[in-house]
Amino acid sequence: MKLFKRASSDNEWIGISDIMSGVMMVFLFLAVLFMLANEKEKQNIESEKSRVEKLADSYLLTQNSIKEIVLTYRESQKSLNIDLHNEFDRDFKRWGAEITDDNRIRFQSPHILFQAGSSEVSSHFKNILKELFPRYIEIVTSPKYRDEINEIRVEGHTSYGWGRSKNEEYIYMKNMELSQRRAWAVLKYCYSLSATEDRKNWITSKFRANGMAYSQPIYREDGLIDRERSRRVELIVTTKATEKIYKIIEELD
Repeated sequence: MKLFKRASSDNEWIGISDIMSGVMMVFLFLAVLFMLANEKEKQNIESEKSRVEKLADSYLLTQNSIKEIVLTYRESQKSLNIDLHNEFDRDFKRWGAEITDDNRIRFQSPHILFQAGSSEVSSHFKNILKELFPRYIEIVTSPKYRDEINEIRVEGHTSYGWGRSKNEEYIYMKNMELSQRRAWAVLKYCYSLSATEDRKNWITSKFRANGMAYSQPIYREDGLIDRERSRRVELIVTTKATEKIYKIIEELD
């Protein structure tokens, strides 16, 4: 009888041992899973940290690149402005022209440029262009600037209005047509000058004629539109700085 009871006690002990072993195996399994999960999370954190560091380095490099481009652009703009002033300051007054800080050569005496409503370049303006254009081309095609110039625009500008018409669409379209024809007429005349014959290919690749209608008026000091000065022709240089910045941004995508 005692032997039977002892055997029963041993069986109970064996059963409890098996249960405890099973529980320990479960805890061990969970601990292993936790360790694996923790290690994976640690790897993910390290990977994310590395990615963020690379992004930070990339953006820092981009910021420095853009800063360098902007500084180069400013220096180039300033240098070109000085060269244009040195070349043309003595002539601007008699030409009815000026140069702006962003290197626009602005002809703003409409009675010198064209007859009212006409796109035919006046003989006076032709003489001005004949004197100015070869010297202008000499500057912008110099080694300092030629490779950094994106395009040079000849822009025609008008003031608002068209006779007694009150039709907005008609007024806009007539002014757009006139400003475009004027810009084209100026470019055509400049292109025909024999003094720039050896630069024809460069001129073809860089020069554009744009009509702006009355979209960019010039204002007087009292805030009102200066109709007289708004009727004008401009030569505008654009560089490759913006193009370079966009290229850098595209490379980040």
